[in-house]
Amino acid sequence: MDTRQEPGANRPSGGVGFLLAQVGAHAAAHFADGIATLDLTPPQAGLLRLLVAQPGRSQRELADELGMPPSRFVPFADTLEDRGLIERRRNPHDRRLHALHLTPAGRKLLSKLSVAARDNEDDLCRALTQDERALLTALLTRIATDQGLIPGVQPGLRSVT
Repeated sequence: MDTRQEPGANRPSGGVGFLLAQVGAHAAAHFADGIATLDLTPPQAGLLRLLVAQPGRSQRELADELGMPPSRFVPFADTLEDRGLIERRRNPHDRRLHALHLTPAGRKLLSKLSVAARDNEDDLCRALTQDERALLTALLTRIATDQGLIPGVQPGLRSVT
């Protein structure tokens, strides 16, 4: 009887890239489920987070930062404006541009979003100690920086309609 093991039999299925993708897809789906009660999608949550950090940016700047074509960004922002979460204001320096800002309702929803995000992360990391969680965060931040990812912005918004 041959007792030799297959190469990699003691490793988890897949390498680092696969495991990151697997956990990332799970985390994204779990987050989306968690904020569905707020009637938000992850891309909408991302825009709200950008606007609280950098209010008054133009639609074009925000579309570029999100990696979204401007033609898709306008109806995307319209949805949040229709809900009273963001508002467009004329740029005082260039009246052709609109600057986007959170409304009071948008700020209130953002505080609920923060709680949902924190709950999601706590659930996701429940198998880790605080030190392990801090180390994982540091390592993932280093990888994200090296890969040129925009902090706090989900990649893949180019396909959002």
